[in-house]
Amino acid sequence: MLDGISFENKVFFWLLLLVPLAIVWYVLKHKKQTAELSISSLKGFKITNSWLPKFKHLLFALRLLALGFLITALARPRTSETSTKTKTTKGIDIVMAIDVSASMLAKDLQPNRLEALKNVAGDFIKGRPNDRIGLVEYAGESYTKTPITSDKAIVLRSLKSIKYNTVIEGGTAIGMGLATSVNRLKDSKAKSKVIILLTDGVNNSGVLNPNIASELAVEFGIKVYTIGLGTNGMALSPYSIDRNGNIQYGRVQVEIDEDLLKDIAKQTGGKYFRATNTKKLAEIYAEINKLEKTEIDEIKYTTYEEHFRPFVLIAGALLLFEFLMRITLFRSFI
Repeated sequence: MLDGISFENKVFFWLLLLVPLAIVWYVLKHKKQTAELSISSLKGFKITNSWLPKFKHLLFALRLLALGFLITALARPRTSETSTKTKTTKGIDIVMAIDVSASMLAKDLQPNRLEALKNVAGDFIKGRPNDRIGLVEYAGESYTKTPITSDKAIVLRSLKSIKYNTVIEGGTAIGMGLATSVNRLKDSKAKSKVIILLTDGVNNSGVLNPNIASELAVEFGIKVYTIGLGTNGMALSPYSIDRNGNIQYGRVQVEIDEDLLKDIAKQTGGKYFRATNTKKLAEIYAEINKLEKTEIDEIKYTTYEEHFRPFVLIAGALLLFEFLMRITLFRSFI
């Protein structure tokens, strides 16, 4: 009966202290009202074993039960059902610009830089259910892999399919990758527009200067977070392809234009990060996830159902039963 019930006016339960006081009062009153008669012998009196005198205290017990139910009713028992409605008030459009040059196959991150990035970026995408996300690939040139969309399944499939190939011109065109990302976001109506630009090299290709691309991002109100990927010093990286098409690896000096990446981030109001291992890369994406929060309105509707009536009815029934017993069966004892 009390499953899921809460009490709005719990203070009324203090009235239950009246119950032990009423019991004490009843015991004292009963002793004073009990008459005693001393006689020398019971001979000549007819003795009957009636059960009624033994149950006359039941009347008082019924009153106490009725009092308990009335106090419970005053405490206002009720159940509640809450429904929640969420509404995204400020969506974020995000483009992830991913370097797919040959150096991204370096094995300083396991199994290599590109695969480690795809795993971490996949978790980031899954954690942004209310935002639109797009993908841009770049090496010596750049192109849109996936336009910004709210369909995360499409984005995740596109991310999974990203791999190094010789179709894109070799090199690292940071300016081109950034400009293509800006082009995907410039007409966006989102409250916040963000580019996450990742590279493991220096700008050595492309026809567009990264600084000009940064100015375009500023003009369209786009914030750029830059990530320099790779360990400091030497890394096991590809340096050639043999006659069978197999990639040859060797110890190569890692070179990242951190000054350029810092300047892009500062110019656009973003932040620069350096990821030297997979764990650090995951932490960077987690930090960006915290920095770029989508504002959501959550509206809760609570429906209350009052349950005091059954307690009042039970109390009334007990008092009526007590009254009927008092004027019928127990009439001669009262």
